[in-house]
Amino acid sequence: MTVVLAPDSFKGSIGAADAAEALAAGWRRVAPDAELVARPMADGGEGTLDAFAAAITGSIRMPITVTGPHGRPVSASWLLLPPSADAPAGTGVVELASTSGIELLGVDLQPLDAHTGGFGEAIVAALDHGVSRLVLGIGSSSSTDGGTGLLTSLGARFADDTGAPIPLGARGLDAVAAADLSRLRPLPPGGVIVLTDVTNPLIGASGSAAVFGPQKGLTPAEVAQADAGLSRLAAVLPADPDSPGAGAAGGAGYGLLAWGARLVPGAAEVAELIDLRGALAAASVVITGEGSFDGQSAAGKAPTHVAALAAAEGVPVALVAGRIAPDAATSGFAASVSLSDLAGGGAAAMADPTRWLRDAGAELARASAPRP
Repeated sequence: MTVVLAPDSFKGSIGAADAAEALAAGWRRVAPDAELVARPMADGGEGTLDAFAAAITGSIRMPITVTGPHGRPVSASWLLLPPSADAPAGTGVVELASTSGIELLGVDLQPLDAHTGGFGEAIVAALDHGVSRLVLGIGSSSSTDGGTGLLTSLGARFADDTGAPIPLGARGLDAVAAADLSRLRPLPPGGVIVLTDVTNPLIGASGSAAVFGPQKGLTPAEVAQADAGLSRLAAVLPADPDSPGAGAAGGAGYGLLAWGARLVPGAAEVAELIDLRGALAAASVVITGEGSFDGQSAAGKAPTHVAALAAAEGVPVALVAGRIAPDAATSGFAASVSLSDLAGGGAAAMADPTRWLRDAGAELARASAPRP
């Protein structure tokens, strides 16, 4: 039996690569002779680097120190993928979550002051290395700065109506009146692909501030303030604020569109880049999952995409999630396991996800064993 392990990260609990390893360990308890193939997934958020590193032989982590969303140094890394026909000098993978992500915020930072400058610094490091192409994951953002922080790191200048530079963060957008892109770094020869799992526009009722601002700690008044600032930004940058995904990552999607990048559905692009379809062609079963599988999971999340690819190959797929919500559509899965149910509660599952993922792997192996 060949088992493909393709979970996403269990957000705030365990990364995709470690989740795949734990599921494999549990499966081996029951069926030690099975061939286990790890293809950890991501959709652009935390765990994107780990997914590529685990799936692509020859990947190299490139350590860097960047300015965090709070203005303090953060140790991070970007990933150098080996040369290919499309990228003869290699592809650089940069993750916003590990450079400017919400997990980096401290209690002393006002959400309006968080920025994406460190993400831009990591992009610059990959460009300075000479990569042929960039793949950028922009999930798990801490800020609502419209990408002004990352663009500033790339050479852009944003000013108020007196010509003075604006402060970094959404608060600085209160005064933005002009953008100078003349010194913006050029894209690498193979272009820039941006991985995102949302299609929200930049501004308005379904825009970045209104939908995602409260998750980052913005009050209703601050949501209105940030949305007005993003509207001012849209008047000075050459991109369409209504483009699908412009509102991703606090408007970082919009800033990257203004740079000339291309936004794509994250899970589908990651699956293509790690050749998940090729792994599924020889699979007997595939296991996927994420932290919370709910009604929104059908809208471009990794487990749903993995299930669709598996169905196309005629391979049964099992779901493992930290929590499976009552509104979740699980009819497309041959089996499903909730870590919260195994552990007796969500808190217990999050306290030791490795243990419960092992148990889930063992349970699925027993369910898949041939009947005597």
